[in-house]
Amino acid sequence: MTNPSSAPGSPAPYYKYHVFFCLNERSNGEDACGHHGAQQAFDRCKAQVKAAGLAGPGGVRVNKAGCLDRCSGGPMAVVYPEGTWYSYVDGSDIDEIVSSHLQRGQVVERLLTAPEVGR
Repeated sequence: MTNPSSAPGSPAPYYKYHVFFCLNERSNGEDACGHHGAQQAFDRCKAQVKAAGLAGPGGVRVNKAGCLDRCSGGPMAVVYPEGTWYSYVDGSDIDEIVSSHLQRGQVVERLLTAPEVGR
């Protein structure tokens, strides 16, 4: 399926990149991204994007998300419009996603989530 905003003559997308961080927490004992520092990673990414002058229309938007249904690979973040799924461990991983993917457009291969990873 073709992205309508990428068709010839279509306007540019509102954001160059839209990043969603799963912040879901479960109280039933099941593992969830929110139990693995997801809020801190979201806060770090949002602050770095703003500090780098990337935030806003035509740039980058960082959003909270509920369950992205890929819990077994968590914590998870996904970057659109490409649909690039990342599993991260700590702040240095977030730093690398911002500097490599969001600033230079280069996917961080070592943090990619395997396609078969699900809930």
